[in-house]
Amino acid sequence: MQLKDKVAFITGSASGIGKEIATVYAREGAAIVIADLNRQAAEATAAELAATGAKAIGVAVDVTDEAQVEAAVERAVAAFGGIDILVSNAGIQIVHPLEEFSFAEWKKLLAIHLDGAFLTTRACLRRMYAQGRGGSVIYMGSVHSKEASLLKAPYVTAKHGLIGLCKTVAKEGAAHNVRANVICPGFVRTPLVEKQIPEQAKTLGITEAEVVRNVMLKETVDGEFTTTDDVARVALLFAAFPTNALTGQSLVVSHGWFMQ
Repeated sequence: MQLKDKVAFITGSASGIGKEIATVYAREGAAIVIADLNRQAAEATAAELAATGAKAIGVAVDVTDEAQVEAAVERAVAAFGGIDILVSNAGIQIVHPLEEFSFAEWKKLLAIHLDGAFLTTRACLRRMYAQGRGGSVIYMGSVHSKEASLLKAPYVTAKHGLIGLCKTVAKEGAAHNVRANVICPGFVRTPLVEKQIPEQAKTLGITEAEVVRNVMLKETVDGEFTTTDDVARVALLFAAFPTNALTGQSLVVSHGWFMQ
């Protein structure tokens, strides 16, 4: 039980990567806050975890709304007595050539990825600092935190930005024993990625199979998608790591697509 008595606040965790991380954390003894835009899905996921014997609640939150973020974190503190782990995972994807992006789309994507990371980090850090028992802040980056791809200008920009935020949190949080890290997955076959396949096929003028084979998995060593389990194992490593040795670091989880 590597996370026994810890409280984890995980955004975008009613499905996909976030839900897998929540499941792994619960198995390791953490109390889980399923924070998601979809209230019904958040509560249903929390109920699934509770049925296994875990402590879990679901809260609805738009991570770009300051008041909602503060209220959600307060509810988590009221329910479980504090916050030990933040996983900033909520995100979206919009795919266009840069010249076709509307300013509204650009701002929406950056707001969810960067404003959301800032607002949840600030709210959780205040509680972590006041508690005096340290903590772990984990951002869901991407291979696109390290390099670019066609059609994803705001996504690449946002994911690069999370690296800078993480490094700053690592330096500022050190005095309070709060660590910060970024997980950088390759393509994980979640609904977010499934949506991209036909979009990229249309934009690039190729088949969906060619998008998967020649765009998404071309640079991997084994032609395999990264799995939610792959990512959740790394999330557990960062959350449970006992010292500051890894703080400020990012780890690519991509089946060899990008190697540092």
